Amino acid sequence: MAEYQDILVDTVDAVMTITLNRPDRLNAWTGTMQAEVKQAVLAAGRDETVRCIVVTGAGRGFCAGADMGGLQAIKPGDEGSPGTQVEEDTSDPFPDVPGPSVHEHFAGRFGYLYACPKPVIAAINGPCAGIGLVFALYADMRVAAESAKFTTAFSQRGLIAEHGISWILPRLVGEANALDILFTARVFLGDEAARIGLVNKALPGDDLMPHVTGVARHLSDVVSPRSIAVMKRQIRKAYFQDFETALAVADAEMKASFDTFDFKEGVDSVVEKRPPAFRGA
Repeated sequence: MAEYQDILVDTVDAVMTITLNRPDRLNAWTGTMQAEVKQAVLAAGRDETVRCIVVTGAGRGFCAGADMGGLQAIKPGDEGSPGTQVEEDTSDPFPDVPGPSVHEHFAGRFGYLYACPKPVIAAINGPCAGIGLVFALYADMRVAAESAKFTTAFSQRGLIAEHGISWILPRLVGEANALDILFTARVFLGDEAARIGLVNKALPGDDLMPHVTGVARHLSDVVSPRSIAVMKRQIRKAYFQDFETALAVADAEMKASFDTFDFKEGVDSVVEKRPPAFRGA
């Protein structure tokens, strides 16, 4: 197991939990944290024993945005988001995953989350701001505590909509809501985040992790990992396709699935009235 400075990693029952671990700073984002989260996600994506990834924050926060020390250190002419200037590997991190490749479209700082074949769930337990919010939007599903505070923050820091949030956010919440929370940088809570579609669900704080754990276990135990990997790529690829192309891709992927173990196992488990034992192949 790799040693980490700014995160904790634990794998139980095929679910890897990545915990942002700077609780004294509300898990403010750093270059080290960025590199470590990516390393952990890439490792999970390549590990056949891991079926689902959960990301949450230590203490009372999820991620309060970029570390303020990094903000103060930025000088005119610097590139990259404050506190996150690390060298990026632009190669496809998962070239052998089934399904249409999305790397050509999502090769940015958090594109590896879209490319990862495993489902990624963000369990937003507290403040989620700035680059922390951008990071959470790249997860496949988001569940928040009702009391969690959200803000884009950028306009109140003299910054702009970073790292693809201008593309992702309107697709989740609609243009009017996206412009509202980007322009104003106002603080809103988990229940509003659920109402506008930014998160899948908002729950009382004590119910957050039990719910997320239940979803993660369901995805790990009774769903084909190969199906998830392909469907995840189909959805993200479809943003750049017309309907006829998306349909043709679906027809080709469906035909390919007929030759897999997971297809036979899925059918057999129903006929034999038993839980499936998927292999992801």
